[in-house]
Amino acid sequence: MQLDIEDLVEDFGLPGLAIGLGALVLTPVLAKFGQPIAKAAIKSSIAVYEKTKSAIAETGEVLEDIVAESQAELAEEQARKIQS
Repeated sequence: MQLDIEDLVEDFGLPGLAIGLGALVLTPVLAKFGQPIAKAAIKSSIAVYEKTKSAIAETGEVLEDIVAESQAELAEEQARKIQS
């Protein structure tokens, strides 16, 4: 299989070929600027993950407290019924 420029121009047209060549030329330049942006996005994602993890842990603790209080109240009510 041989790369034929005429076939590429016929398939994608001259604008498609120009865009493809432009992408090849600009990729290293965009990668240079894209890396800091990607790092910033990853750092933000990690920070959000950590905050969410803390919030979920707190919510779990609150729910455990509510369950324990409810169980204690039920036990109290059952003890009163037995004494009555």
